[in-house]
Amino acid sequence: MKKAGALIISHGSPQPEWVQAVEEAAGEVRIKEHMPVAVSFLGNVEDASIQHGIDALEAEGVTDILAVMLFVSEGSTHIDEIEYALGIKDAPDKETDLEPFRIAARMHVGRPMGDDPDVARMVWDKVSPASVDPEHEVILLVGHGSIHDGFRQRWESGAAALAKRVGETSGLVCDYALLNPDNVRVKAQDWLEKGRRVLIAPLFLSTGYFLQTVIPRKLEGLTYGYTGEALLPHPLLPVWIERQVEELSASVEAKRETDN
Repeated sequence: MKKAGALIISHGSPQPEWVQAVEEAAGEVRIKEHMPVAVSFLGNVEDASIQHGIDALEAEGVTDILAVMLFVSEGSTHIDEIEYALGIKDAPDKETDLEPFRIAARMHVGRPMGDDPDVARMVWDKVSPASVDPEHEVILLVGHGSIHDGFRQRWESGAAALAKRVGETSGLVCDYALLNPDNVRVKAQDWLEKGRRVLIAPLFLSTGYFLQTVIPRKLEGLTYGYTGEALLPHPLLPVWIERQVEELSASVEAKRETDN
């Protein structure tokens, strides 16, 4: 008898509110047939590691684990190391200390949030309260980025695609900048010099140091619109998770039919 279970994987944080935001979003997920669900974190959360999540699902008889990657970008080095530790790839693209997990079940891994239409709506919903003159504004997405070759390009590609999607959703001009490599201030100044009012839209799941300190510090002395809000909480995130689980479930079923 085959049984599927969902494993929601996120980064984790020593800040309780960060963890709470993810857990609350996961708690709102509605999955058919009472599928077991485990919420796990890469680090910083006691008794909620990825291995804890795997063990909990397997203890419930799960034979197929549907891993939802609750990360903003394909360019995250964490996605690379997690996929390696889950056995999805033979070797990581970047060296990691993460050891392979103990897994008896079959593992099926989804993609990060990327340029999904629901993510674009989330971004716009969070930044729109700062908009006062749409015809003369630009939304500047601000992501973490990466200093590592290969990962940086994935970040840039994904952010560019999401910027296009947010532009279509909002009707505003939309661009992106990354903290790594650091081009946030340069991008903001360029748009200000073009006569545009800049709306800063951070691509972070939860509030914290980057939203409260790093981004404002990068833009010190400039005039810009900023709500300081992260993507969570938002009612569309549970919807995105549900769709990820449905797509992974459909993939598992299709493979079963092929194997039979």
